[in-house]
Amino acid sequence: MTAREVSPVIRLDPADNVVVARVAIALGTLIRDEGVTTLQEVPLGHKIATHLIEKGQPVLKYNTVIGYASEDLPPGTWLHSHNIKFGETTRDYRYGLDYVPTDLLPPGQRATFQGIVREDGRVATRNYLGVFVVGNCGATVARKIANHFDLERLAAFPNIDGVVPFVHEIGCGMEMTGEPMNLLRRTIGGHIKHANTAGGLLIALGCERNNIYGFIEQEQLVLGDHLKSLVIQDVGGVKNAVEQGIRMIQAMLPQADAVKREPVSAEHLIIGMQCGGSDGFSGLSANPALGAAVDILVRHGGTAILSETSEIFGVEHTLTARAVTPEVGQKLIDRIDWWLEYNKGRDTQINGRVSPGNNAGGLANVLEKSLGGAKKGGNAPLMEVYEYAYPVKTHGLVFMDTPGYDPVSATGQIAGGANMIAFTTGRGSCFGSVPAPTFKLASNSPMFNRMSDDMDINCGQIIDGDKSIQEMGQEIFQRLLEHASGEKTKSELNGLGEDEFCPWQIGVLA
Repeated sequence: MTAREVSPVIRLDPADNVVVARVAIALGTLIRDEGVTTLQEVPLGHKIATHLIEKGQPVLKYNTVIGYASEDLPPGTWLHSHNIKFGETTRDYRYGLDYVPTDLLPPGQRATFQGIVREDGRVATRNYLGVFVVGNCGATVARKIANHFDLERLAAFPNIDGVVPFVHEIGCGMEMTGEPMNLLRRTIGGHIKHANTAGGLLIALGCERNNIYGFIEQEQLVLGDHLKSLVIQDVGGVKNAVEQGIRMIQAMLPQADAVKREPVSAEHLIIGMQCGGSDGFSGLSANPALGAAVDILVRHGGTAILSETSEIFGVEHTLTARAVTPEVGQKLIDRIDWWLEYNKGRDTQINGRVSPGNNAGGLANVLEKSLGGAKKGGNAPLMEVYEYAYPVKTHGLVFMDTPGYDPVSATGQIAGGANMIAFTTGRGSCFGSVPAPTFKLASNSPMFNRMSDDMDINCGQIIDGDKSIQEMGQEIFQRLLEHASGEKTKSELNGLGEDEFCPWQIGVLA
């Protein structure tokens, strides 16, 4: 069947009682493959009942319950949040019972990319200098220092990707001890210690609750040629601090520039996976294609971080079943339970309500979104579960507990060591990140063509019938190696990333 002859709908599983509209379908259209006629207009990416679904019966997509019929739904009915009722499903966690070890390729057969090898053996995909703040009071000084080093001033240092301010909104007015402060400190510390950070300047006003000296001690940072500190109150104010900070960064430029790329194994890649602005095609194209690429990466010894805990709710059993041990599987359920308690009584995604954009794109509720989101993890075994921003030291597929909010989630993954971010989107996203670059995968061709300046890969070719998921996964893996080798992503070309450093704010602000 050629691309022009493909059906207007996609059947995902023989047991499903719905199909997905490949294109917008008019009222009264006969779907020959299914033997039904549409009873309403159906937007692309939305669902159509293929036989009678009686009130209270489950709606099945990928042979998985995504909700229940809120009324009798005749064949040909457009299905969405107006007639699909959100409800709990029974899940068998099968802790570790489906675990199958990855068939790793021998080291000599693994793919390579052109990476930057640091003195301690860590491998970078980019080479940045950072200007960091322990609290928001140093933000303006940090921005002024970083902004001084524009393209013209960095022209003599071609191996440096930029000087970037890492500013945030907290650091004061918060609890001085406990997890909120620990989380902030390990997030900032993770970016300072990141392989893609060649050096940095740490700035404080001087009276923050996130005390600069306590932060340095707790994160075991070492001041020297690669890391300097600057306290605004001690140097006479903003003007003096900016001038001194510029001189400090200027002195780091020659050493930071003295790097070269060389062939390194793909086992050094750590990919943070995100999806934002999802639609009804995300779980059919971009997410499973990324999952196919992850399976390839894991076989080559690399690491992929699945996150956004509230967006795997309802399908977490597919991950616990293939956990390396029951204990790892239980870690994931413990985090799900935390989120359920945290969100109790709130109008949030884990309680069924997806964002307006997700809803317009064809996702009825969080169960349907989770079904597609989890596919980013492919079929690899789950090797470990990390809390937010902790260093990721285990190879293979791992999970990091984060919110579903993309900037916060990606910030945690990068703090944990991710040196690339793979971001799937169906509605379109303008996200970018530093020091680890983001490359974006479009779920459908119309959006890819509309936002071609922002999208790196068109996974809509799967929906169009032009490529298989496995072919798309192989293309993603190859592009991943190219971007890791230094080829700029669309988000980098657009100058995105400086404003997306967004530590997770938890605890009391007073």
